[in-house]
Amino acid sequence: MLTVRKFATAASVAVLGMVFATETFAADVTWNVSVWGKRRAFTEHIEYLAEKVAEKTGGKFEVKIAYGEALSKSRENLDGISFGAFEMAQICASYHADKNPTLTVLELPFLGVKDLDAEVKVSEAVYQHPAVKKDLARWNAQVLMPSPMPQYNFIGNGDAPTSPKDFEGMRVRALGGIGNLMSAVGAVPTTVTASETYQAMESGTVRAASFAPHAHLAFKTVEVGTWWTANMNPGTVQCPVVVNTDAYNALPDDLRTALDETVPGAVDHYLATYAKVYDRWWPDLEKRNIKQIEFSAEDLAALRAKAAPIHEQWVKDMDAKGIPGQELLDLVNTTLGNDG
Repeated sequence: MLTVRKFATAASVAVLGMVFATETFAADVTWNVSVWGKRRAFTEHIEYLAEKVAEKTGGKFEVKIAYGEALSKSRENLDGISFGAFEMAQICASYHADKNPTLTVLELPFLGVKDLDAEVKVSEAVYQHPAVKKDLARWNAQVLMPSPMPQYNFIGNGDAPTSPKDFEGMRVRALGGIGNLMSAVGAVPTTVTASETYQAMESGTVRAASFAPHAHLAFKTVEVGTWWTANMNPGTVQCPVVVNTDAYNALPDDLRTALDETVPGAVDHYLATYAKVYDRWWPDLEKRNIKQIEFSAEDLAALRAKAAPIHEQWVKDMDAKGIPGQELLDLVNTTLGNDG
């Protein structure tokens, strides 16, 4: 009997030891992150953030990334953030422009963003505007960091356009301001999500799709395309990383500091990673014999001229919503040096 008791006591101690060990090494706070697609350049700043925050906090703060829409559909990430289904997510403004209208100023065509550093600068300036903070606060959300993307260009199949006029009647995957611009040249834009685009092109539902290079690779449009608009550069899509405000405010001070202080390094890592995309991009186009279309200076000037009324209409639409549209557009132009 004594032996049994000793064995039971020893077993209990072992179990308790395992419990305490688990508690010692378990994260004090775990945040779930909702993203779509697979790991790629577009998500590398989140990967960096998760790794460094865990290091800085000795494992007390775990950021768990769920890919492939495992937690939410891409168009529903902002909704999930609003009621705390997860603490962090990537969103794209044009996936739900009515829910975050202020952010769509950054999706207007031909804003004159020269590179990713400028995209970061103008995005962060806009995020700090009171109207943008108020807009996102309706969804219990705030921006943590940008996901800066270069200018979108189209990969398509069938007859290659030799000028923007050749897009007339063509069904294209184009979001936000790019979609408005394509409507202005007579194309038929659709808002197919990134994950659905390959199938849409393969089936012929759309003939061309606008993406940044990393997404053309990640979502395999290069596998069904025969031409690419090398210098059209009509604009980009705004896809920041947002967090649930209640979850952010509930973080202990040391964990919140670790999170905030990691953001600049995460953005720098993103930029460095994105630069390497082109090491694969150009050889891939060549290997697949994808024709690179260069539009003339006159064609590009005509496209920019079509962008001006889109900007004006956007301001009017924002004014109707009680949003300072001209103020936001002026902020963008001033930040980019377009008004000097």
